[in-house]
Amino acid sequence: MKVRRVALPVKLRHMGIGGTYPISIQTMSTVNPKEEVAAVQDTLRLASLGAEIIRFAVPDMTAAKGLRAVVEASPVPIVGDIHFDYRLALQAIDSGVDALRINPGNIGKEERVIEVVEKVKPKGIPIRIGINTGSLPADILAAYGGHPNAAAMVEGALRHIRILERLDYKQMVISLKASEVPLMIEAYQRLADKVPYALHLGVTEAGLVKEGTIKSAIGIGTLLAEGIGDTIRVSLTGDPAEEIKVGKEILSALGLRSFGPTLISCPTCGRTQVNLIGLAERVQEAISKLKVPIKVAVMGCIVNGPGEAKEADFGIAGGMGKGIVFSHGKVLRTVPEDQLVDSLLEEIYASLEKNKV
Repeated sequence: MKVRRVALPVKLRHMGIGGTYPISIQTMSTVNPKEEVAAVQDTLRLASLGAEIIRFAVPDMTAAKGLRAVVEASPVPIVGDIHFDYRLALQAIDSGVDALRINPGNIGKEERVIEVVEKVKPKGIPIRIGINTGSLPADILAAYGGHPNAAAMVEGALRHIRILERLDYKQMVISLKASEVPLMIEAYQRLADKVPYALHLGVTEAGLVKEGTIKSAIGIGTLLAEGIGDTIRVSLTGDPAEEIKVGKEILSALGLRSFGPTLISCPTCGRTQVNLIGLAERVQEAISKLKVPIKVAVMGCIVNGPGEAKEADFGIAGGMGKGIVFSHGKVLRTVPEDQLVDSLLEEIYASLEKNKV
C-alpha cells in the first residue's frame, strides 16, 4: 500500500472528503425525490446499511423541490445530481443539498455557472465534477483520435476544473469514470498529480452485481492501493444496498476501514468432511450483527485449520462428525459438528463480555 495522496478537503455536514478524512462510501438512490415519502424511506434505509453519502438524480424542478424533505430527514449528506439545467442546481441548493454533482460545461453559458458558484460559495457546498467516457465534448474526442481514452478524459476534466478555478472556487471533488477498468485506472492515475482536488472513484456502468463487483473491486481497489482516492461509489445494476456492501468489502480488504467482523474461510478440498459452505454461511449471518472488528475463521480441516488461520481472533475447523473451536491458533475445545457454530459464538460473546477482543 502506498501512502495516500493528500487532497484539498471539502466538508459535507459532519464529514469530509479528502485531506485526512476516512475514505467514504457513497451510493445513489433509485427513487425520484419528487416521490418524497418513498425518497425519505429509501434514504433512511440506505443510511442504516452504511451509506455515508447518498446521491439523487434531479431530472426536473419537482424533483429539485422534493429534495428538501429528503435533506431534512437524512442523517447523512445528500448530493443533487444535475445535468444541463442550471436552475435545477439553484433549486437543489435552496432545498438544502450538501453537495452538487454537475459539469460546468454542460449547464449553459458562463454566467449561469457563475450564478451557481455564487450561490454555493457562502454555504460552502462542494461541487463534484463528473467526467464519463460517454460525456466527453466532441472537440476533445476529435483532438484525441475520435475515441475515449485516458488523456481525453483528463483534458475534459481539466476544462471543467478551469472554469471553476477562474471563479476562485476550489471546493471540488473530481471523478473520471469509465466502464472499462484499465481506462478508468489510467485516467485517475494521470489526473492525480495534475490537480490538488479530492477524487471520487468508481467504475461506471459496471454491470450486474457479480460482474460489477469484480470490475469495481479491481478498478477501485487498484487505485486505493496506490494511494489514490478519497470517496468511492460501486455502481451496480441492482439494489443500492449491494453497492454499500461491496464498498465496505473493498475498503476492509485493503485495511483502510473496518466495519465489523471479517470472515476467513478456506476453499473446500478432498480433506473436507463437514458441510463447510453451510457452516460458513451460518457464521457469516451470526457475526454480521456484531460491530467489533474481529476476524473469524471457518476452516474445513482440523489438521490445517488453526495453523492456516492463526491470525483469526476466533475460528472453527471441522473433522468427521466433530470439530474444534480455536483462538489465535490455540484449541479451546472439541465439540460435535452440530454444536460448532453455537460453541464458536459462546466463545466470542464470552470474550467480548470480558473486553478481551
